[in-house]
Amino acid sequence: MKLEAGLTVINDVPLEDYVTSVISSEMSAFCPLELLKAHAVISRSWLWFPKANPSRSGRGQRLNSHEILRWYGREAHPDFDVCADDHCQRYQGITKAFSPAAAEAVRATAGEFLRYKGTICDARFSKCCGGITERYATAWEDEDIPYLESIYDGPAQSCSYSPETWIRSSPPAYCNADDSELLSRVLPGFDQETRDFYRWRVAYTPEELADLIRSRLGADLGPIRDVQALARGPSGRIYRLKITGERDHIIIGKELEIRRALSGTHLYSSAFVVDKESGRFLLRGAGWGHGVGLCQIGAAVMANEGKTYTEILQHYYRGTTVTV
Repeated sequence: MKLEAGLTVINDVPLEDYVTSVISSEMSAFCPLELLKAHAVISRSWLWFPKANPSRSGRGQRLNSHEILRWYGREAHPDFDVCADDHCQRYQGITKAFSPAAAEAVRATAGEFLRYKGTICDARFSKCCGGITERYATAWEDEDIPYLESIYDGPAQSCSYSPETWIRSSPPAYCNADDSELLSRVLPGFDQETRDFYRWRVAYTPEELADLIRSRLGADLGPIRDVQALARGPSGRIYRLKITGERDHIIIGKELEIRRALSGTHLYSSAFVVDKESGRFLLRGAGWGHGVGLCQIGAAVMANEGKTYTEILQHYYRGTTVTV
């Protein structure tokens, strides 16, 4: 077997130093303190989960010439625990300047993990759920995880919207936030350019969509005629999408593969509906990220309203406890 030449440089750091960097990199270090505490617990738990539990399967695979089913786990880097970007958790190094609040949040929660029935949790999180969090199986393996089920991101109430109706409206939710002062304290500088994360729009011509599919998936479908959601999760996120062109069609999933295919970088989320207007495909979407677990914007609003970090964690991860 031919091996590529080169070296892998690994940054080996103490757990609590790593967590301090992560909570200052994922979010602004000037977030409300209770949000920073909540994030310290879940960042620590997510990192430690594979060490305490057998690894889940890695990425999915191409099923046939007309369907791709793919998700992305931690198998991309078997030589080290986590990478430094959004594939895992943002980590900008232990020499990054930290706020006193970030250091305080890590000290206050030192050694604490999120647990479900005594076991450390796979504490997933995303930037903005769009008002309803998503279940684990929509984004990764077909497995139901009790503490990663879908919930309404707001005070307890019945939520009877259909997914498509939900996306087309702008219902109240913790993450339906327009407080510019709070968002400036929550989002890192490079994320503050994005303010339409709760509800957003993107438009493509049939030719533009065809070019994206060809460049991202290597499939030459010809000008696109139809974009159809075949399966959605409870938040409205699509995990099987059929795209039909003049020459052929393809079915893609899960949610991240859909986001990768429909953007030169990443579509905000796979929670969208498609309308045809003026010869273009208009995607009306909700949320930013996979939507599973803690919603960072929603959690920031909860903290700003006086909720404690344990209340925030119990809201997003039902049935869990925080213990050492």
